[in-house]
Amino acid sequence: MDLPYRRCVGAVLFNKDGLVLVARRADLPNAEGAPGGWQLPQGGIDRGEDPAVAVFRELEEEVGTAKAEIIAEHPDWLRYDLPDALIGKALGGRYRGQEQRWFALRFLGEDADIRLDLDPHPEFDAWRWARLAELPGLAVGFKRPIYEVLARDFARYAAAG
Repeated sequence: MDLPYRRCVGAVLFNKDGLVLVARRADLPNAEGAPGGWQLPQGGIDRGEDPAVAVFRELEEEVGTAKAEIIAEHPDWLRYDLPDALIGKALGGRYRGQEQRWFALRFLGEDADIRLDLDPHPEFDAWRWARLAELPGLAVGFKRPIYEVLARDFARYAAAG
């Protein structure tokens, strides 16, 4: 497989109660309880962009606010491969999967600051706060291993504070 991995950032955004923001993909509106319908904010890193800058840009683009502070950065780039049926179709057909730098962030705003309606083509159509341990069960199968790592490695940030 000659295709490269797409470099991305991901945000595990914790509220004051230690819950994590998850958002429902707008292209899967009937996926309320189905794995893969809900995910964490994530997105590509622009050429030359620092991942710590990219994570705030992605939050602003995807959930309408960057009212947060970084509390941790995962030390590893986490990768997933697309299933064979999606290679050449998903991610613009240019990548075999994604290589992601994940950040734990503390949300500094209010729920009203989260706005999915600011983008004319929103990626998400709903959001909610979830327990960190729920993440793997919400993820589509090929992303589940990454969500398992995040649930384990960022568990210490899930305490109310």
